[in-house]
Amino acid sequence: MSVYIQGISCISPQRSFLSEGLSGEPVNYDTPWLSCIEPVYKEHINPTLARRLSRYIKMGVTTALTALKDAGIEMPQAVITGTGLGSTEDNEKILLAMYENQERMINPTHFIQSTHNTISSQIAIMLKCHDYNNTYVHRGFSFESALLDGMLLIAEGKSETALVGGVDAVTEGHYINYARINRWRANTNGSLRMITDKGAGVVPGEGSAHFLIGKEKSPNTCACIKSLELIYKPASSAQVIERCNRMLAENGLTPADIDLVISGNNGDTTNDFFYQEVSGQLFPDKATAYFKHLCGEYETAGAFALWLAASILKTHQIPDGILQRGVVASPLKNILIYNHHRGDQHSLYLLTAVL
Repeated sequence: MSVYIQGISCISPQRSFLSEGLSGEPVNYDTPWLSCIEPVYKEHINPTLARRLSRYIKMGVTTALTALKDAGIEMPQAVITGTGLGSTEDNEKILLAMYENQERMINPTHFIQSTHNTISSQIAIMLKCHDYNNTYVHRGFSFESALLDGMLLIAEGKSETALVGGVDAVTEGHYINYARINRWRANTNGSLRMITDKGAGVVPGEGSAHFLIGKEKSPNTCACIKSLELIYKPASSAQVIERCNRMLAENGLTPADIDLVISGNNGDTTNDFFYQEVSGQLFPDKATAYFKHLCGEYETAGAFALWLAASILKTHQIPDGILQRGVVASPLKNILIYNHHRGDQHSLYLLTAVL
């Protein structure tokens, strides 16, 4: 069920937008959460429309449009988005307006944009795309479910291309609410030390990444997604190891064939043991990179990891500040991404270079 990544775009807390990869030195944050470095939206979206859209929607629409431009394609045959939080900003504005105005004279714009499928719908409206359109809200599987849906559409011959993305944005209200249940860890020493300065809880982040995937290679193809595995609430790391070995075997590979492992460690002492045990048993001598010190922890962080892996295979360069151990083989051919959200939703991606 291989698909080719023909175009990519990412807005993140790092200098990633309209870049071949991570640009310059990694940005360090000492704030409670990692906020995106956002572009000038009027350069990509009609200014009249942009002023009515929430930040979350503008991030998603902008990466979608620029991913299509990167692929050299004007119209996808499917638009599929994954989001864990949805348009939290608009939901908060609705509730606040209801309270302040005593449930009278409420601005309908925020209500219209508060549904989780707003981004997919907005992208389709702007493109005048009347084909398949869907949004997945499956917590830590949100982006992976969207990607799997796109891969299945292509494998079944129902579509030749699909625009797939993952978008989430932090708001102050969201941060305060989850702080009450001790979800977060204090970012006292800066985000770049998030993984080494371990503790209970995570440092939240946000981001938006889109990918144009297709059944055939194109001049702009940067990587091939060979396989995607989703594992829900594994009983132990042994189950993850078994699924990983099976996925590799199905693609004619062994752990020795993996040139780079991109791991979702976030420094949380509660659940990071999964990464340590899987990496220690399957890839003890392999080059390993981390990514959540760059983007923070959020439901669709896997989209940032996929963008990072695709950009590495596209540029054949390892960005500064991500490699934690080992030496990357040259030429770089196979990348494995292992990520999980809160120890419940585990995902494995297998990517290969396009020859």
